[in-house]
Amino acid sequence: MPDALTAQVLRNALVVAAEEASIVVVRSAYSTFIVEGSDASAAVLDAGGRLIAQSMATTLMNSMALATALPEVLKDIPAHTMAEGEVYALNDAYRGGVHTNDLLVYRPVFVGGSPRYFTATMIHVSDLGGLSAGGMAPLATDIFLEGLQLPPVRLATSRGVEREIEAILRANSRTPDKVMGDVRALIAGTAVAARRLERLIDEYGEAGLEEGVDDYLRHTEERTREAIALLPEGRFESSYLIDDDGIDHDRPHAVRLALEIGGGRVLADFTGTDPQVPAAINASASQSLAAAVFGVRCFLDPTIPMNDGCLRAIDIHLPRGSLLNATPPHPCGGRFVPIYAAMEAIFQALSQAVPERAIAPSGILQPFSIAAVGAPYWIHLAYDFGGVGARPGLDGPDATGVHFGIGRNSVPQVEPVESRCPLIVESIEIIEGSGGEGLHRGGRGSRTVYRFLADAHVTTRGDRLRHAPPGRDGGSPGRLGGFFKRHLDGTLERLPSKANNVRFAAGEAFVVETTGGGGLGTPR
Repeated sequence: MPDALTAQVLRNALVVAAEEASIVVVRSAYSTFIVEGSDASAAVLDAGGRLIAQSMATTLMNSMALATALPEVLKDIPAHTMAEGEVYALNDAYRGGVHTNDLLVYRPVFVGGSPRYFTATMIHVSDLGGLSAGGMAPLATDIFLEGLQLPPVRLATSRGVEREIEAILRANSRTPDKVMGDVRALIAGTAVAARRLERLIDEYGEAGLEEGVDDYLRHTEERTREAIALLPEGRFESSYLIDDDGIDHDRPHAVRLALEIGGGRVLADFTGTDPQVPAAINASASQSLAAAVFGVRCFLDPTIPMNDGCLRAIDIHLPRGSLLNATPPHPCGGRFVPIYAAMEAIFQALSQAVPERAIAPSGILQPFSIAAVGAPYWIHLAYDFGGVGARPGLDGPDATGVHFGIGRNSVPQVEPVESRCPLIVESIEIIEGSGGEGLHRGGRGSRTVYRFLADAHVTTRGDRLRHAPPGRDGGSPGRLGGFFKRHLDGTLERLPSKANNVRFAAGEAFVVETTGGGGLGTPR
């Protein structure tokens, strides 16, 4: 039986190493979305691809990508060919990545002359081409329209960034200086985490750290299985209906789930989910895995660490070629839509299993970008959150969303956005009455108004803007949100939930309204 105290001490030391790396990335990056929104992730892995620790800022969707993609890096660049000081990168969605704008960066940590561990960082860099600035491209029909794809490559050596790779990145970006600033921040983060890990190797010894990590992961596995054993055994089914794919506005798409609990294990089987489509509502496997794991963990002991030990007790089946496991050349940039569908399906299945801890469906986050219509480019990437579904004994939180993809990240503050972009944030408010009625009401959505001081392009990527989050156990559905264009005469025009480069003139306003969460229980 692993020593619980030793496991906890080692866990904290490894988490601190990853946490410091993420802080370095945030403070060194150039992109507003990173600097103001703290959108950076970091992790420590071993050469077998096991997730050992992630920073407190790291989102599960990012740490799962870092863990899933590392074996792919080692396939192309074998460990025995690596040298100290080298750093590697990829963004291939079909090989563990997320989408083209998310760069995954790895640095090997050598023990006894060979790479035994890897420190990793990841952020959404400012721009790597594609249909619209910032990597949104909601109307992409294949991966090539979403931006530059990088297979596993050597990004840097101890002498600095590889000149050829830098030239490729610069040539494919609307904001080359910001991208390279972001890349150097990612590299710096891996260096800081590597130094902390080397100190742990010195402190514990090579064999001592390896044994300690094994015990720590085993301890996490045992705690996860014990928590799952407290759930009722059985089979529970649910589904989620996606509004549309942005191309065919009249065709919804479904994510379907059968969840089986028993023997200290959970099986999430997404057989029956609709096939992938040539539109930006598919997800890579790493992202769908993250959604399912997060959904299950929300019904377990929240103090259980997130690492490979937790993953051993959760089996997930993602049909290849489905919305949740896309194959080339299907686009993956709109991954938030299907992975939130998968997460919500898990929530509703477990709400059947454990009704005393049920949650009504929620309004999901609504990503969008605002950008210059031409050079010199400026880009504002953002997302607003819907209301969370009500829970037994509690109203749903307002405008926070169930944001497993966001970690501690926040919507950037108004002042730095206005200082960097030619726009004014006129108002941010809660929409009264937008949460579904019930014995406990759903969380309310929000309304944000951006008025432009110069012409701009707006790109949207939302969902649950046509099919409202239903109430549960007699509760009412939440109020639908939407994206709107406010013309100079004050009239409002509803935009599609997935729209690319909608032109706004100076003086016009972009209005973002998020969907409220469903209510729980009969209001009377």
